[in-house]
Amino acid sequence: MKIVGLSGSIVGSKTRTAMDFTVNVLKNKYPDSDVTLIDLAEYDIQFSDGRNYLEYEGDTKYVAETIMEADAIIIGTPVFQASIPATLKNVFDLLPVNAFRDKVVGMLVTAGSAKHYLMVEQQLKPILAYMKAQMVQTYVFIEEEDFYRKEIVSDDVKFRIERLAEDTVLLTETFSKIQEVKEAEYDF
Repeated sequence: MKIVGLSGSIVGSKTRTAMDFTVNVLKNKYPDSDVTLIDLAEYDIQFSDGRNYLEYEGDTKYVAETIMEADAIIIGTPVFQASIPATLKNVFDLLPVNAFRDKVVGMLVTAGSAKHYLMVEQQLKPILAYMKAQMVQTYVFIEEEDFYRKEIVSDDVKFRIERLAEDTVLLTETFSKIQEVKEAEYDF
């Protein structure tokens, strides 16, 4: 199983801290899985110009192809101005409309206020649904108070991240079995 953790911002440290924790949970609990972390701050991504994602080069092509080859993706995003960062939106724009078909997508959100959970409900989930993702219904929402010196200090948040990892893997395995049964119905 290929799992990609996508840290969807080029600034700040909280989302990356949470994604590092998530990737470590995945690697420790599921050592047979191929887990990759893509932190957009470490790549030079071109703006989407409408081309097919395979036509891009360099970092842009690597990021798009890695996401497209994944069985599951956990998207980590901060909330900026009550919205997703432009860097994350650009990644969505680089990918085809059906990019997340047959993929499980989990979500992890960092925000300065509890009120920003609405961003997930009104923006992120609709984008992922439009792109045909099988979403893990419960997401992890982390507030400013859950961090101290670039570490997660809330045991509850750590537990919820562990649960997100488990739910993502379980849903991916289940969905894969459903797909196998569905494909076995065809004789060719």
